[in-house]
Amino acid sequence: MTKPDERPDERLSYLDQALFLGLRATGQAAVMQCVWVYEHAVDFDGLRRFHRNFGYGLAGRRIEPSPLPFGRHRWVSSLGPPSSIDVAETPRARAELSDWIDERAQLPVDPEWGPAWHLGVLPMTDGSTAISLVGSHCIGDGGGALLTVFNAVTGNTPDFGYPMPGARTRMRGIAADARQTLRDAPEIGRTLVAAAKLAYRRRKDFAKSNQVETSAGAADDHVVVPSVSLFVDSDEWDARAAALGGNSYSLLAGFGAVLSERIGRHQPGDGLVPFIIPINDRTLEDTRANAVKLANARIDPKGVTSDLSAARASIKQALKTMREETDETLALLPLTPFIPKRAVKSTADVAFGFSDLPVSCSNLGDLPPEIGRIDGTDAEYVILRGVDRYIPRSVLEQRRGLLTVIGARVGDKMSIAVIGYQPGATNSKAHLRELTTAALADFGLTAAVI
Repeated sequence: MTKPDERPDERLSYLDQALFLGLRATGQAAVMQCVWVYEHAVDFDGLRRFHRNFGYGLAGRRIEPSPLPFGRHRWVSSLGPPSSIDVAETPRARAELSDWIDERAQLPVDPEWGPAWHLGVLPMTDGSTAISLVGSHCIGDGGGALLTVFNAVTGNTPDFGYPMPGARTRMRGIAADARQTLRDAPEIGRTLVAAAKLAYRRRKDFAKSNQVETSAGAADDHVVVPSVSLFVDSDEWDARAAALGGNSYSLLAGFGAVLSERIGRHQPGDGLVPFIIPINDRTLEDTRANAVKLANARIDPKGVTSDLSAARASIKQALKTMREETDETLALLPLTPFIPKRAVKSTADVAFGFSDLPVSCSNLGDLPPEIGRIDGTDAEYVILRGVDRYIPRSVLEQRRGLLTVIGARVGDKMSIAVIGYQPGATNSKAHLRELTTAALADFGLTAAVI
């Protein structure tokens, strides 16, 4: 329990506020989703205990916007489950599991009004059970979600001591946030100078991000991006990585590079695949919703199926560069409260490299076994993924598609989630399943697929 004099800063970090403003500007609700598949009976007493415990720490809060249009937003308390466990009344066939997972991800979550997260259960006709946990990316990233799951399983229920919603009157909020803005004025002034220099240097990137090429009617067409989950035996995965002169990280990136080439998502000319690699930057005391650093690498898909040494070296260099060089776009974050809504999207596109056809490749590493035990017993399969709950086709076409690969080792399985869309191609789960299994086969690996 956090003591009153040990309360963390109630203000959102600039990055967290930027993501929230992006949600409000575009309606694109990014969510984190964890799914557990049990092929044995679920202990519902244990699951209810997990449900109660999960609503603490990072998940036990919501966002209260500043009454000033340029003020810093704040965290407020929202302890405990925001809704009951949603158990499907009618069992469904195991073949429909992937569709149900997508349906759960499409249900509303809202970091301001709630619910910021929800838990659902699907009994299946073969006797197995699926459990889905979905939460807003604005209250926690992948590392934050896993930490909160671990805490809930182990019975740790931290209370950050945030104030209740509406604890500040509007006038008190205006006065306090105006004073804070004045205190921040010198930093904002320095940031404006840096922003002007950066905008000039990267003016071509900003112009490119605003060149929208979409099909007729695409703006109003909302897409559920195809996604598949693959499960490879951990020993086989490690053995193959070692045989190719790599490790688990480079094998996952190599798989992503081959898959990107199969999809047609690579740079013209040299054929290299740009990678955005999120790296967890969270400490146990961290209250940021999104605590990551981004490394950037370029990997040649040619030859990775027989030798991962070049891919491994590229990732190593990318991580070294990330540690030693400051990302100049991060220096602009103090301007977040002042960014007009119309500029939020193009700024994000440049900051995250969406104009460069990247593959987002996140390796969550070896996870503690508690992650797979939300009812107290080991689930047979654990799926971890991040998806957009709402995304217009026009956005996907402007970004020229997307490809996200998320890997994690849970128990004796390497769990890999792939989310992919390519404009003008066949965008279906069946097609993505074919592409992903073929890419794995290129490395001599097979997988169970959901």
